Amino acid sequence: MTGTTSGQSAAGVVAWPQGSPFAGMDICAAAGLALRPGATGPIFDQDVWDFSGVAGLPAYLQPSFRRLEFISITYPAWRLVAKEHMAALLVPGHERVRLLPGARRHPLAVTSCAQHLDHLTCWLNWLTARGITGLGEVTNALCQEFAAERARRTDADGTMIGDRPHARYRALQTVSELARYRDLYTADRYSSEVTVAAGAPKVRGLGPVENRTPVVPDSVFGPMLAAALYVTGVLGPHITDLLAERASLQVRRQESTLKDPRRPEAVDDVLSVIAGHVAAGRPLDRLPEDRIRARAREGRMRPDDPLLPVSVDALARQAGYRQSHMTAWLPRLRPALEDAVRQVGTAPPWAHDAPVVDRADGNGTLPWTMPLTGKHARDLHDYLRTAAILVTAALSGMRKSELCELTTGCCPPPRELIPGLVRYRITGKVIKRAPLGGTPDEWVVTKEVYDAIAAATKLPRTATAGTSLFGRFTFSLLFRTFRNWVNGPAGQRLGLEPIPPGQVNLRMLRRTLAVELAYRPGGLLAAKIHLKHVSVATTEGYAARPGGSQARFLAEVNKEEHNRNLAIIQAEYSNFQDGIMPSGPGARDLTALFADTAETTSGHQPPTVIPGDQQVRAMLGKRAKTLHLGPANYCWFTDPAKALCLRQAGTPDADQPLLAMCDSARCPQATHHPSHREIWADTVTQHQEFIATLPRSQKTERARLEAELARARRVLAGIDAAASPGKGQPTWDA
Repeated sequence: MTGTTSGQSAAGVVAWPQGSPFAGMDICAAAGLALRPGATGPIFDQDVWDFSGVAGLPAYLQPSFRRLEFISITYPAWRLVAKEHMAALLVPGHERVRLLPGARRHPLAVTSCAQHLDHLTCWLNWLTARGITGLGEVTNALCQEFAAERARRTDADGTMIGDRPHARYRALQTVSELARYRDLYTADRYSSEVTVAAGAPKVRGLGPVENRTPVVPDSVFGPMLAAALYVTGVLGPHITDLLAERASLQVRRQESTLKDPRRPEAVDDVLSVIAGHVAAGRPLDRLPEDRIRARAREGRMRPDDPLLPVSVDALARQAGYRQSHMTAWLPRLRPALEDAVRQVGTAPPWAHDAPVVDRADGNGTLPWTMPLTGKHARDLHDYLRTAAILVTAALSGMRKSELCELTTGCCPPPRELIPGLVRYRITGKVIKRAPLGGTPDEWVVTKEVYDAIAAATKLPRTATAGTSLFGRFTFSLLFRTFRNWVNGPAGQRLGLEPIPPGQVNLRMLRRTLAVELAYRPGGLLAAKIHLKHVSVATTEGYAARPGGSQARFLAEVNKEEHNRNLAIIQAEYSNFQDGIMPSGPGARDLTALFADTAETTSGHQPPTVIPGDQQVRAMLGKRAKTLHLGPANYCWFTDPAKALCLRQAGTPDADQPLLAMCDSARCPQATHHPSHREIWADTVTQHQEFIATLPRSQKTERARLEAELARARRVLAGIDAAASPGKGQPTWDA
């Protein structure tokens, strides 16, 4: 280091007489980090700070984020600078740190410090690579050069193809950190010419980047979720039974005393096992294909030898021996083995008599799996685990940190609030923005999520109470393997729809759920509560820059709603052209619009340049803006004064309908369509069943229900009449 001795550096740094003020400090004790019983924490002077013994670290943290490795800094003299900087971030209340005007006032988490150290190591090693041996040589221009290099986006040939503003911002933040803590360092520091402004993101485009996580496309989301639900709901019990059988067999083998294969009676015992296979008609165990190829390649058997695929080791274990003594046994076993192969053949050892299940596509039934080798049976564990993660993440929106905190006891018994209404909950921890160790919390989930987690708790590796349910995982790897299985022979045999290529990650699944919730009335507040966001603004922008993307998020939701409404009205216009009419009080207005549209677009003559389909979309798009989806009808909110719900609520000037108060059988702006028939048919059935259970004394209630039943029957009859091509528009009398 230029001009640096044990006492001074080129920047005029005067070291403490005893060295660094943090020398010998117990980092965990100073930072208030509790250790697990028997564990030890790092000492300041060590080149590697290992926090693995800290109690309450998030379960999802990889080992690399539990260790701060200063040895990665190439120039040894700057390791002390990095240690002092990390100590200041972990212990902001230290007597030397709290006097610094630009220091942080709240301690950073271990994982955040690991990320800071990675960026700091990159900066210091970049300086070393340019021959700089003292921080006093750093200039503002050098800081900007480093930021520009970090922001450069290049192709495979090293040619610059773009800029990464966020990388530039992060690089300048790292540079700025060493300027803000300049007076703390005892070995080396920037000169006074390097200012905090050199690292401040003053330039446009260098601020925090808003969240641009896309939703999962429907073409990917549908097959993916359908496959995951099929695995957890249909295959799950069979997979766990098979894995439990394998685990039980392994335990029995470990507990039993296996015999020495060199015993004289060994061959006779194996011959008895072979005879048992033939008598029972059970195939001999077949080796995996890679072992079969290895046998042929190594020359131990001829490629055309009928015994090439036979697992003699499996026969030996069935006879009670540790392993086979194939070289010595084979001459005596060959006649019996060849005869057994001719009579019963060979097959993988697991799932010979698999139970029958329904195919995913509804085309009949079949055994849930073909016979499996040991490796393929083990892979089923990962497929079920991945499917449970997919279902839980897609339908609950849990973050990875929250998924990793789930344990095998996270499914309390369901609560039946009222007859027929059951609430399913899972318990876990919120890690983000929570104190070390997380905050206990619970999620209200659907039955599918509850069942998926319950299936995962039965996997052998998670059967012990209190253990981690999913453990640490790399989702991209799990999903890629799961998609390959679904798209491969096993998944296609079960009738699963192939999952198209495309990126899927946990952030995208959470974003997809947020958008779906936001579509519904009061959806933003519901999403805020369910996704456990700090504020509704966070939900609106979904972790984006405050004040910057809330409007864009709402605009995105409104755009998607308009596209959905336009697709609905176009579908109804196509039904109108096929003679399938709407029904309900507002049906005449809607059919009049369709008739005008058909008449207008069919009369175009040259030189008209607007295609008919495009003009249809333009004309229908205006009415699509007024569409609101009711629980059993479509509400065409064209005139607030006509809205029955607003008149009943006494708010005739409102700009939105009150769908919770909708009476579509009487509102002049409501229509019914074939898609609503099932709901009205269920209503008729439920009213009939309930009326039948009423005692004679409840005449008033019976009269009210009979009136509602009559109205529901009229609605149902209107839907059926309008859906019959050629009958025209039915009359409507509420």
